[in-house]
Amino acid sequence: MAAESNKSVKLQLPDGVVTRADVGRLLREAEAVDNFLRQAAIRQPGTSLQLPKSSKLFDEIIAMNKLNMLQETDRRHLYQFLKAIQSTAPILHIGFSADPSSLFQQRLITWIRQKIHPFVLLQIGLQPNIGAGCVVRTTNKYFDFSLRNKFGEKQSLLISKLRGTDSESEIATTQDEKEPA
Repeated sequence: MAAESNKSVKLQLPDGVVTRADVGRLLREAEAVDNFLRQAAIRQPGTSLQLPKSSKLFDEIIAMNKLNMLQETDRRHLYQFLKAIQSTAPILHIGFSADPSSLFQQRLITWIRQKIHPFVLLQIGLQPNIGAGCVVRTTNKYFDFSLRNKFGEKQSLLISKLRGTDSESEIATTQDEKEPA
């Protein structure tokens, strides 16, 4: 009965699952646990068995979704869920100028999953030429939040400031002279 209730409930991804590679590792762990339990069922009693090691992330997804890995239906449900996430989850490609910390990645994925999609995955890359900020790309959109882009947008203002011929500052100076003190 408990296995039946898990089928009707949608599974959730922990915030530690950030990339498609994380999902792949969870899939391998789920397969290892399933293989171990299938082999344990056909072995002779008294034969030594070595339980496969599980990661903190695998333990977290099991606890978060209240799954019982001794139940074949729960194992199958988890495996199917992870396969579906791996093949159909929306992926955001984000390029940073430096490698972001894992804490930043977890905070970012938490915010994105709350605001955009509960199963979104990130593909994080490095683009040192952007200076600061990031570049976000989806299958059909491109957003450039980089310092390089901002400098490009304000290039004429930057050049005029550097040369000291800022027309805006000249207008402000002229207006200050006209106003009585």
